[in-house]
Amino acid sequence: MEFSFDNFAKEGLHEECGVFGIFSDGTINPAYACYNGLLALQHRGQESCGIAVSDEGVIDYHKDMGLVTEVFNNKILDSLNGQMAVSHVRYSTAGGSVLENAQPLVMRYVKGTLSIAHNGNLTNALEIRRSLEQRGAIFQTTIDSEVICYVIARERLKCHSVEDAVARAMQVIEGAYSLLVMSPRKLIAARDPHGFRPLCMGKYNDSYVFASESAALDACGAEFVRDIEPGEIVIVDQNGVRSMKPDFGDKKKALCIFEYIYFARSDSFIDGVSVYEARKQAGRILARKYPVEADMVVGVPESGIDAAIGYSEESGIPYEKAIVKNSYIGRTFIKPSQKERMKSVKIKLNPIADKIKGKRVVIIDDSIVRGTTVDRIVTMLKEAGAKEVHMRISSPPFMWPCYYGTDIPSRGELIACNHTIEEITKLSKADSLGYLPVESLREMIHNAPVGFCDGCFTGNYPAPITKETFKGKERGGMNFDENNKKDN
Repeated sequence: MEFSFDNFAKEGLHEECGVFGIFSDGTINPAYACYNGLLALQHRGQESCGIAVSDEGVIDYHKDMGLVTEVFNNKILDSLNGQMAVSHVRYSTAGGSVLENAQPLVMRYVKGTLSIAHNGNLTNALEIRRSLEQRGAIFQTTIDSEVICYVIARERLKCHSVEDAVARAMQVIEGAYSLLVMSPRKLIAARDPHGFRPLCMGKYNDSYVFASESAALDACGAEFVRDIEPGEIVIVDQNGVRSMKPDFGDKKKALCIFEYIYFARSDSFIDGVSVYEARKQAGRILARKYPVEADMVVGVPESGIDAAIGYSEESGIPYEKAIVKNSYIGRTFIKPSQKERMKSVKIKLNPIADKIKGKRVVIIDDSIVRGTTVDRIVTMLKEAGAKEVHMRISSPPFMWPCYYGTDIPSRGELIACNHTIEEITKLSKADSLGYLPVESLREMIHNAPVGFCDGCFTGNYPAPITKETFKGKERGGMNFDENNKKDN
C-alpha cells in the first residue's frame, strides 16, 4: 500500500479501539483471558483483532481481519503459550482496514522484542514519522501506533529500562493514547497525561490485568482494582507491580465524554463513573429540557436505551421496547465508509409495528453525526404507523472534528454544521428534536470531579493540533489558525 501524508491523515487518525493485557501468575491462561477480554471489548472495534504472548521472553502472536470469534479458535489459542499477553480490537476509516495495520504490533530491535497495543490517536504523529523516515526508518503500517514503537525503541537505547523508555517517549508523543507495552519480561500500561482514553487495572489471584473498560475485567473473572491515572505508567514483572508518574506539567484532564455517551459498554465504570447511570441521567435531563406529550418512550438499541429509561422515569411516560436490533450487524457509526453505513442502517433496526401504530413516540438516540441514521429511524417509525415522532438526542450537536481518535469527521460532513436544528428536524421528518445541552454534560456524569474533553461539541481542544494533523479535516470553512485558537 502506497503511503502518503494525506492518506495517513485520512486512515490513521480516526481510530477507536480496545486494549487488553495480562501478566499471569500461572492460574489463568493469558491467551484465553485475552480472548474473553476482547469479546467484551468487541464493540470498540470490529475490523481486526490480535493477541501477542510472551513465553519466557519469546513473543509469538496471531492477528487477522475480522471479529474475535472469526480470528481465533481453540487450536490457535492453545498454540499461544506464555506468561503474559497483550491484545487489541480495532476499527479504521476507509483505506486503513488492512492486515498490516492490525494490532498488537510486534517489533524486533537491538534490545529484544516489543509488542504494543494502542487505543487513541497522536496529534503529532505525522511530524515524528517524517523525522524518523528522514533518518532512514522504514515503516510497515500507516498507523501512528508504529510511530510509538519507534520512539520507545529509540529511547530504550538511551536508558536502562523499558519503563524509562516509555516515560521518555511520553514526553515526545502528543495526543490521546492508552498503551499496553510488552517486553520479554515486563508488562507496562500507560495513559496519556490528559487521560483521553480509558484504561483500568484488575487482579485475578496474583495475576494483573489491564483493559480499556472494566467490563472486560469481569469477562475474565478479574476484580477491578482502579483506573490508571492520566500520565501514569504501571509496570508489572516478577517482582510485582509498581507505578511511575513522570512530570508532564499542568495538563488538563480530558477523558473523551463520548465514552459515556456512546462508546463504552453500559456495565463499565470509567474514572469512577457508571456509564449506565450517566446515560440515564442524560435522559432525565432531556425530559426536563424538552418535555412533550407522548404515549411511549423508545430507545434506539443499544446505547439509546439507557437514556430512554431515564427519560421515561423523569417524564412518567411509559418506556416500551418498540425497535428490535439485529445483533449480527455491527455498529453503524464505526463502519468505514458512508456506503456501508447506509446499508447497515437499513438492515440493523426493525420496528414492532403493533406497538407503534397510532402512538405518539419519543425516540432517544445517542447522537446525530452525518444524519444517516436519524432520517431512517423517523421514516421507519412513521411507516409503522406512529402518529408523532419526537427525537431526543443524548449528546449535544457535533460541531467540530475529533483529532484524538474518534470518528468525528470534517465539519463539512457534520449535519449540525450545515443545518439549524429546525432544518435538521424537517430533514429527518421528526415532529420535534432536542439535543442534550452542552452545558449539561457535567450534570450528565453526576458532577463527578473528572475532567473531560468536549472538543467535538465546542471546538475547545485540550491538546494542540498540528498543521499536518489538521489536514483532511479542514473543510467546512475552518482554517488551521481558526481551529487552533480554540485550544485550551
